[in-house]
Amino acid sequence: MVEQSDRAPLLDWEEIPPPDPNQASQPPPREEDAAAEKSSQPAGRRTPTGAAAGTTGWSSTTTNTTDTIITCSPTRRNMVEWCLPHDINLDGVEFKSMASGSHRITSDFIYFRKGCYFGLACFANMPVESELERGARMKSVGILSPSYTLLYRYMHFLENQVRHQLQCPGQYSPLEAFYEDKKAVLPPTGNGLVNACPTWSVTTINRCMHPEMKITHPAGCMSQFIQFFGEQIMVLWKFALLRKRLLIFSPPPVGVVCYRVYCCCCLANVSLPGIGVSVPELRPFFYINIADITTLETEMSYVACTTEKIFEEKKELYDVYIDNQNVKTHRSHLQPLLRLNAADKEKYRKLSEQRQLLLYSQEVDEDCTSNEEDLFILFFMELNNRIFQTLSEVAGSSDPTLTAEHVRVMGLDPQADRSFLVDLLEVYGIDVTLVIDNLCCP
Repeated sequence: MVEQSDRAPLLDWEEIPPPDPNQASQPPPREEDAAAEKSSQPAGRRTPTGAAAGTTGWSSTTTNTTDTIITCSPTRRNMVEWCLPHDINLDGVEFKSMASGSHRITSDFIYFRKGCYFGLACFANMPVESELERGARMKSVGILSPSYTLLYRYMHFLENQVRHQLQCPGQYSPLEAFYEDKKAVLPPTGNGLVNACPTWSVTTINRCMHPEMKITHPAGCMSQFIQFFGEQIMVLWKFALLRKRLLIFSPPPVGVVCYRVYCCCCLANVSLPGIGVSVPELRPFFYINIADITTLETEMSYVACTTEKIFEEKKELYDVYIDNQNVKTHRSHLQPLLRLNAADKEKYRKLSEQRQLLLYSQEVDEDCTSNEEDLFILFFMELNNRIFQTLSEVAGSSDPTLTAEHVRVMGLDPQADRSFLVDLLEVYGIDVTLVIDNLCCP
């Protein structure tokens, strides 16, 4: 059973909640626990007329916010129960905020996209003695914003509110107060809509992240992400840099998987000016379901996750399919990239070595000026910068010929990474001649 928080639900949305001295000290939940503490509602279940058996709360915060409560019921289809502003278009959001299969878990959290907005929803499932609700009440409370980078600040508020809605359905005053408070930061744009999708940018790394933030902020999950995939991280890195369409499958809970979407996008970070301006943006779509098929058909590059196994059969929608640690592609020209080569293993060895040195300095020297998130993000950014810097220099030289030595300087294998380099040059429109000796030899 989901327990109702004893914290006051009204206006309870501080960034980092202070400890409650009246409660016994509890260790902060791990990322996996946080993911298991908020979940989605299955899409295709029926709900009785006039009965809100499950509620999804929707709020949109920060800039251009929308406050909404969505109701989900095990007796009928998901439905939007309440929202602010009342005239906002929330078509389909009831399925994005409750992942398919969530009726099997007690709680989850979900990041997703709704047009030009990003959303964060907290889901909870509570047993009830009600035949009408088939013994379970499921609700999600969420917010929409033009950017996902600050949504984590309201995770605690959403968790409290979804539990409050389970215990006291229909009491929306805390959400109304939340919306009235946050809408004050909105610019006077009339309809409050964002005309263009926010561009992907590398944000400044916060070197003083609190432990509480690491639990709920996507940037705090890079360490777990790389530990989960191991050496396969180098395979994902290549696909991300080539701006391929990456789809991650996982059964619920989906919260931690949404973090993997974020981390995949971070693998392609480049800080050199002018690089990547002509290539498709690697968009984080976070959680998707079958209602997003039409949208995905027009996307040239994205990273997303789903609990819908049927997506595996829709190969026209993705280039790379990731199931657990199994990375595969049906594109024949991309299949050589699935094989780890000596250069890939060497890069991963260096990454692991740097991590061990960092952990040692933190333990022995009590160094708090850097963390694993910095290390991982900067490792791949510097790797990408070195590759594009070398390619740019060769392309601008009097002899724009890329030799085996150039490839080694970039940290790649002259032979095993040839197909990757050919794709990279084509995707980024870099005009160099690729000449590598002994191409016939494996």
